[in-house]
Amino acid sequence: MKTITLLIPAYNEEEVLYKLYDRLLTVMEKVKNYGFEVLFVNDGSNDNTLSIIKEMRNKDNRVSYIDLSRNFGKETAMIAGFDYANGDAVVIIDADLQDPPELIPEMIKYWEQGYDDVYAKRRSREGETKLKKLTASLFYKILQKTTRIPVQKNTGDFRLLDRRAIKALRKFREYERYTKGMYSWIGYNKKEILFDRDPRAAGKTKWNYFKLADLAINGITSFTTAPLRFSALLGAIISLSAFFYMIFVIFKTVIYGADVSGYPSLMTVILFLGGIQLFSLGIIGEYLGKVFSETKNRPLYFIDEYNDNKVRNE
Repeated sequence: MKTITLLIPAYNEEEVLYKLYDRLLTVMEKVKNYGFEVLFVNDGSNDNTLSIIKEMRNKDNRVSYIDLSRNFGKETAMIAGFDYANGDAVVIIDADLQDPPELIPEMIKYWEQGYDDVYAKRRSREGETKLKKLTASLFYKILQKTTRIPVQKNTGDFRLLDRRAIKALRKFREYERYTKGMYSWIGYNKKEILFDRDPRAAGKTKWNYFKLADLAINGITSFTTAPLRFSALLGAIISLSAFFYMIFVIFKTVIYGADVSGYPSLMTVILFLGGIQLFSLGIIGEYLGKVFSETKNRPLYFIDEYNDNKVRNE
């Protein structure tokens, strides 16, 4: 019998866990001839999330959990789940029920047809503001135009991955992670299914605009050097323009004896060039910061407890 691991990163999700578990139970009962592992990754929650997961495990031995030593973020929580998942395939699903578990049987059907990555694409995004939808659309457009790998638009982490795809993702030990891009990078046979995304069933989102902007910058700098090339091109254009302007000023002064503009024009040029330089240095700094983080070669995460057993990191 094949086993499906349902991988669920969780951070302060006490309000929704019982609802999630009930819906997962309904799905698992409908899908015959498969074993299931429900693997929660508790990402340093400071509410009753871990206690509720342990309660579920006491009632259902299909429930497993990893308790990380602190909050490492969803991207790291997922790689921890990949490392410990035992299934022949892994379904990644958020705990907030915005991604409907009822799609899992359809994912399994396509997986049995030979697809390695069955990903759910959002047809609509209920419960999200117009600004968030607009910025998300803009981000995907920029990423698609600046990278050489095909990045799926309006898709998240809700997908089924075959065991060989999971093994491939385990090899990515990057500290600054953008897993959505990694799904595309590894390739393999992909299948898209559409769904309407629901609002959160309970609780509050853990993503604010600052975190989303950080994730977007990380996504762009992880899979393309286009920003560096853009800053170099911008510098070349400004330098060339400045050179022609200098020739124009010299010609105008020598031939016609015209006065050179004074303080206002000088300050405008200085501030403009200073802004461009700082902008370019900021882009270089983003890439340099990634190099700094990766060269430290720190572990991605530490586990405090795995299925009732304390983990000794020796």
